[in-house]
Amino acid sequence: MLIRRLEITDVRNVKHANIVDLSPISIFYGVNGSGKTTLLESIHILSSAKSFRSHKLKPLINNEAERCVVFAEVAVQGDEDLFHPIGVQRSRSGEGLIKINGENVRSAAQLAEALPLQVINSDTFLLLGGGPVVRRQFLDWGVFHVEHGFHEAWKGFQRCLKQRNSLLRHDRIDGPTLQVWTREYVKLSEQLDHYRAQYLRQFSPVFERCLAQLSNLSGIELRYQRGWAKDQTLEAALAAQSESEQQQGYTLSGPHRADLRILYQGQLAADILSRGQQKLIVCALRVAQGYLLSELNQRKCAYLVDDLPSELDEDHRKALCRLLDELDCQVFISCVDHQDLNGCWQQTDKVKLFHVEHGVVTAQT
Repeated sequence: MLIRRLEITDVRNVKHANIVDLSPISIFYGVNGSGKTTLLESIHILSSAKSFRSHKLKPLINNEAERCVVFAEVAVQGDEDLFHPIGVQRSRSGEGLIKINGENVRSAAQLAEALPLQVINSDTFLLLGGGPVVRRQFLDWGVFHVEHGFHEAWKGFQRCLKQRNSLLRHDRIDGPTLQVWTREYVKLSEQLDHYRAQYLRQFSPVFERCLAQLSNLSGIELRYQRGWAKDQTLEAALAAQSESEQQQGYTLSGPHRADLRILYQGQLAADILSRGQQKLIVCALRVAQGYLLSELNQRKCAYLVDDLPSELDEDHRKALCRLLDELDCQVFISCVDHQDLNGCWQQTDKVKLFHVEHGVVTAQT
């Protein structure tokens, strides 16, 4: 179990909640607007310092408060019997404070490292129908957690991209300086591309296994596009686009243009599959990342599943819960009626119910 205790202060309509008896499977139920999704959102803040519902900060904070705070006791990765405190504070001014084991940290990446987290909700469909940035983030979550060198390479790439774009926007380009940044940009881009391609080779068979347990749908293919032509080096691509880049003022090729195309029988899955079939694919994608993380690093991630009954029918709910049960991860679920989840879990002693009403959380015995 990754999270042993959760304390929330002034996150939306949850003025204060101190949940000390979390379980491997914690189900928050209540009417719409009661605050159950806010509990999942608060857990997400512990992993990223931000919400999964909105990029806006002010709506996250209770109307009567100047700041919100989320605190938890989180298992140390590699030793689930040892827990350390993690706290995140966000203020209306935009300032944030992150503490891990009593020490201030500056990077949200350290939160992600301490608490790997996956979200399954209605926005998960953006993996199929959304833009490339959503799929890049999905891919990079997995790479970040299994490739130790990825984060430093990614930060270096972002710095190079920013500098290169700044030079391209100038009326008079400093050619030698641009060449220096371009060389570093190419080197880091190739590292990122290697990490992503290698991860996807490991991920694809795990995804296929997970999908097979959720559906008999066959013919799904994950196709990685690196952000420049397959038959061309990045250096050659940038040279060929030099004039266009100067005219447009930004870099036209590289990992920031990559995509993960999800195909069904050679066509985009989002264009031809039903919404029900798409649900199963995105669930398999999310769950497969947890399985691969466990296989490669012997680490576990937690799952936030928002309004599970409305996303899947009974048979597929049971199939998804069975996958999560076998993964032996911690799961937090929100729903209106907890009885909709009866019979979904093989070990009922792992399940704990929490009723949520007007932002107040009550454990059920």
